[in-house]
Amino acid sequence: MQRNETKVSVLFMLFSILFTVCLIAANLLGTKQIALGSVNVTGGLLIFPVSYIINDCVCEVWGYRKARLLIWTGFLMNFFFVSVCALCDAIPGAPYWHNDAGFHAVFGLAPRIALASFVAFIAGSFINAYVMSRMKIASQGRRFSLRAVLSTIFGESADSLLFFPLAFYGVIPLAELPVLMLWQVVLKTAYEVIVLPVTIQVVAWVKRHEGVDVYDNDVNYSILKIFNI
Repeated sequence: MQRNETKVSVLFMLFSILFTVCLIAANLLGTKQIALGSVNVTGGLLIFPVSYIINDCVCEVWGYRKARLLIWTGFLMNFFFVSVCALCDAIPGAPYWHNDAGFHAVFGLAPRIALASFVAFIAGSFINAYVMSRMKIASQGRRFSLRAVLSTIFGESADSLLFFPLAFYGVIPLAELPVLMLWQVVLKTAYEVIVLPVTIQVVAWVKRHEGVDVYDNDVNYSILKIFNI
C-alpha cells in the first residue's frame, strides 16, 4: 500500500496537533524538577517521549516526507509559543498584578535553554525519523518494535548530547552532565518500550484506516525540503 499524495489526511492532522501539544507541554512541565525514586528529572519527561512515539508512527505510516513536515510544524509552533511567552514575560505587569515571579518561573524560559531545546529537538527528531525510515527499507517493513526502540535511542541520544552541554555547561558540574544525559536516554527509551504494545496497535489501525504504508525508496532526506510531501 503506497500513495504519492500532496495532501494530508485528518488523522495526520490530529497526530500533528498532539505532537505540537506535547512539545509545548514539555516546555511548561520542564520548569518543575520531579523525583522518580532516587533519580531527579524534569517534569517534561512525562510527556516529551510521546513526541518521539508520534514521530515513529508518522514515519512508519506516511513516510519520512510527512515526518519532516510534522517536525518543522512542531518546531515552528513551539517557537511561536515560546516567543509569545517571552514577550508577555517582558511586558510590565498591571499595578494590581503581584505574581510576576511565579509567571516568570513557568513562562520565562531562559534564551540559552530555549536555544538548546530547539537545536536538540531538531537534531534528535530528524535522526529519529531518518533511522526509522532507513531501517524500514532495510528490513522490508518487518521488526517495527526494534526499529521504534533503536530510532528512539539514536534520537534521544542526539537530543541529550546537544541539550545538556548547550543549556547547562558552566552551570552544572561537568562530571554530572554525562549522568544526566544517560538517565534521560534510559528513561525516555524505557517509556517507549512500556507503551510499545499500544504503539503497535495504533500503527496497524492507522495503516488499515488510511490504506497507506509508505517506503522511502526515492526520498530526499534533506531536512529543508519542508513542502516536498
